[in-house]
Formats: sequence, C-alpha cells, structure tokens
Amino acid sequence: MCADLCPISPDSILELGHPDYPRSQGAHPSPSEDYPAMPMDCLHADQAGVPVQNQQAQNLQGGPTAVLWMPLPPAPLNCPPGLEYLSQIDQVLIHQQVDLLEVLIGFEANNKYEIKNSLGQRVYFAAEDTGCCTRNWCGPCRPFTLRILNNLGQEVITMERPLRCDGCCCPCCLQEVIQAPPGVPIGYIIQTWHPYLPKFTVQNEKREDVLKISGPCVIFKCCTDIDFKIKSLDEKSVIGKISKHWTGIVRELFTDADNFGIQFPVDLDVKMKAVMLGACFLIDFMFFENGD
Repeated sequence: MCADLCPISPDSILELGHPDYPRSQGAHPSPSEDYPAMPMDCLHADQAGVPVQNQQAQNLQGGPTAVLWMPLPPAPLNCPPGLEYLSQIDQVLIHQQVDLLEVLIGFEANNKYEIKNSLGQRVYFAAEDTGCCTRNWCGPCRPFTLRILNNLGQEVITMERPLRCDGCCCPCCLQEVIQAPPGVPIGYIIQTWHPYLPKFTVQNEKREDVLKISGPCVIFKCCTDIDFKIKSLDEKSVIGKISKHWTGIVRELFTDADNFGIQFPVDLDVKMKAVMLGACFLIDFMFFENGD
C-alpha cells in the first residue's frame, strides 16, 4: 500500500519524562542528578546479575504462566522508576504474540508483545489498550495506548499515539507519546516527511533533537531482515538499528505478528532507550500491521 512504500507522513512524537526530573542534555543525554535513587529495600539479594531460573510470572494480560524474567539490576543514579532494566543492556528482542481469532477470521485484536534481553529473559510485557471499533475501523492508522508492565504487573511505561493521517498525499503529523513513569513525558519520536524514505527524529523531553532514524526505500523484503538505522544527529555515523526480523513465509503471509530487534549503545540514556521501544512499536504499526 502507499504508506508501506512512501512513509512520508511528517512528524511523529514520542514523549518521556517526569515533572520532578530535570531535562537531559546533549546527543546522548545522561540521567539528571535530581532523580531519586532506588531504595535499597527494592533490591533483592538474588538480583545482583544472577539469572533467575523458572521464575513465576505474575498475572499479566496474555502472558504465559511461567517465564524467565530478567533479574532487577542495581538502579543507576537518578534513573526513572521502572527503567533500570534498560540500564545494562545494549539490545532487546520484541516478539509479538499470535492471536488465533485474528488469524482465523481476520478480527483485529489488541497487540501483545514480549520484550526480552539477549539471554531470552523477559524484561517487560507490552499490551495494547484500544477499543474494538477503533481497532477494526481504523486499522494500522488507529490511535492506541500501549502499556508496558514489569514482572510485578506494574505499568512502568505508557505509549500513546493519537489518530493521524498516514499517506503520501497527507503529510500530517503522525505522533506517538511515550511516558515513563506513566503520565510523565520523557521523549518524542518525530516522523519527518520524505518522498520515499521513512525518516524519524528522536527528541528528548525538551524537544531537542538527539538522534535520527532512517529506513529503507522498499519496506518489504522476502527472506531477509529489514533494518531502520539509528544515526547520530548529523547522520554521519550509525550507532544502532531497529530490525524487523523475517519470521518465515507462513507467518509473514497469514499473520501480522512480527519480531523485532533493537540495538543501541549500552551507555545510551535509559530514557532514550525507552524512546527506541516506542519507535519500534510505531514502525510496526505504520509498516507491518497489515500482514500483507
């Protein structure tokens, strides 16, 4: 469809932060000194980096009854609550769950995703919260709220996207707002209009440009991954990528359940890592939600 080949809607917005948190600065913003440190009683003796085996999951929406969760790492100084899991990793894997009802009759269900580290340990669980009529009438252009939960079932990140036009002839703002903790803006993704390339600008909570994201001209490729490169602000160096992984001909043709990988510098500010999660979900909805 046109939006797949011509991702030219202009501005998409991601928002992250906290009213008590000062704003980050620079191309790779670092956490501010005014963030409260994580209380020591929130850390457990078995969470000093040792993987937890067969840890029971809480009653999360759509999640399996027993999963391997990533142990809670020591909280970096001034880290926003809930984002400490992102502080020590340089890549995440995102697996969208297949909904049988959606496969059999084409009824669009709320998307659900597992977010894992490179060891296969679950970091977060993400669930879309959108009304039935909106999902089935608006399709991939629909507004949505995506709630990201930790291993206790607590909502630590909220991502919101309002309804916007998505087409070559309608270069309107296509926005997504990310909040961590919920209700607190910490960053933005701005989709920049381009006649044939998907381009995005990553901004911090002060709407200052921090990074760029650029995708390929042809979005669909058979039997290979599709990479969206994360670049420096001047676009001269590549510091990471968001990859849509090829999942096999059957799954690609008959479902819109996709797998993604995100790579970024391990020392990138955790708020910007959270923004990259939002960028990945926005890319999924814009280019890969149709399943055709």
